[in-house]
Amino acid sequence: MEKDDSVHWTDVAAEKVIREKGNKKSYTVAAGITPSGTVHIGNFREIITVDLVRRALEKRGKKVRFIYSWDDFDVFRKVPANMPKPELLRQYLRKPIVDTPDTFGCHKSYAEHHEKEVEDAVPKVGITPEFLYQAKKYRSGEYAKEMKHALENTEKIVKILNQYREEPLEKNWLPVSLFCEECGKDTINTLTWPGAYTLSYECECGHKDTFDFKKKPSLVKLKWRVDWPMRWAYEKVDFEPGGKDHSTVGGSYDTGKHICKEVWNFEAPTYVMYDFISLKGMDGKMSSSKGDVITLKDVLEIYEPEITRYLFAGTRPNREFAISFDADVLNVYEEFDKAERIYFGVEELQDEKKAEKYKIAYELSYIGKIPKTIPYQPKFRHLTMLLQINNLNIDKVVGYFEKELKNEHDKKRLRTRAECAKNWLQKHAPEEFKFTVQEKSPVKLKKEEKQILHEVAKKLLERDWTDVELHEEMYILCKNHNMQPKDFFALCYRVLINKERGPRLAAFMLEIGKEKVAALLKKA
Repeated sequence: MEKDDSVHWTDVAAEKVIREKGNKKSYTVAAGITPSGTVHIGNFREIITVDLVRRALEKRGKKVRFIYSWDDFDVFRKVPANMPKPELLRQYLRKPIVDTPDTFGCHKSYAEHHEKEVEDAVPKVGITPEFLYQAKKYRSGEYAKEMKHALENTEKIVKILNQYREEPLEKNWLPVSLFCEECGKDTINTLTWPGAYTLSYECECGHKDTFDFKKKPSLVKLKWRVDWPMRWAYEKVDFEPGGKDHSTVGGSYDTGKHICKEVWNFEAPTYVMYDFISLKGMDGKMSSSKGDVITLKDVLEIYEPEITRYLFAGTRPNREFAISFDADVLNVYEEFDKAERIYFGVEELQDEKKAEKYKIAYELSYIGKIPKTIPYQPKFRHLTMLLQINNLNIDKVVGYFEKELKNEHDKKRLRTRAECAKNWLQKHAPEEFKFTVQEKSPVKLKKEEKQILHEVAKKLLERDWTDVELHEEMYILCKNHNMQPKDFFALCYRVLINKERGPRLAAFMLEIGKEKVAALLKKA
């Protein structure tokens, strides 16, 4: 897709939309999902891909309508592994998701539970689509005319679908599916279309009926491969991405664009394929049905909102990537801070194209108005150290930076980043990053070891040190005591945090406080 690698992928996508759909004042961009289980961070890639392209169109002065469809009239096929009361949920298999109860006990339905989790989370990353609930639309009769139109074009639709099938569709195939009025399930044995708005069916449960779906619209919906193109035409969608699974030859986008053109006389939206997201250290793609998922809410516990956006803005959609919760978290924060420094001209790159991509990715990541001066950048690693020195007390850590903060924005970022650092320490940080400052020395020491530590304690209290000066002083002490620096550092870490290694020693001692360190070393 990308012709000129000096341009960010969102600019390429926006230009493609304008080229394919014409230079209009306003555009409609779309995304959607079936709320059949937890909507995970892999599904979120579709939402943010659309939002990033929306921003690129708005940058070009266009008005953009962003619609997000909840396909909650789809059938409930499988109980995901992470759901409470699975035995109750199993009773609703083959019924519409919208009619399945919320076994968490907090929402009107199973569908609404998963919908609200997303609707509550996405505004935190600056995304506010117009949510469409497909069960409401179908059941209100809004699509009755479209379903009749699809039924009238059954032959045409079958011909398109059969082009990509090894086995042709059965002779009595229809583009609609139906839920039995008696048992509520889609277990229909026979379904016929006598014409106009009439359908006739017989269910596995024995119930049979002939009815007018214009008068009784709550039972019928279009099958997925017809439903998607119908909605493109109905909502006049200009751009919608799709996952790898929809993007294969003969996949739902491929057949959808033919159905859309030949049945509804509407050109399919400009399309971008997005790849899967994995979690570092986890095999394969996430699966809602298996229940082994990470949500946007989980990611926001570790990455501040702008950085969560940056993970996606900085990576082309057709590239698979892994979200890290291990030590790589520190690198992601540093990468974002670097992009910010480049954007504000504080750091320069020789490669102008690369610098431009950093700047655009930063712009797309930012939520709200970008400030005129560079925000304060507390180092994530430094925050993890300060939090542990202060027993994970965020207020104390925020107070430590008081003189550095210029405005409310800086205060908000510092607190958010400190909260993320605390969550990371508690939930994901590798053991080598964790420590507890000891109240008294936990190790037995030799006479010469005590001697050097007592001397360090004395030196610490002599004057105010910089970390560089203290570091140099410790090397002099090692030389005077004929001790290897690595042995000296290991000794200090054992006494201070009961570990063989830790943060950079001189700076670490000063962060703990020279009086506290001196007292601990004297007691050793």
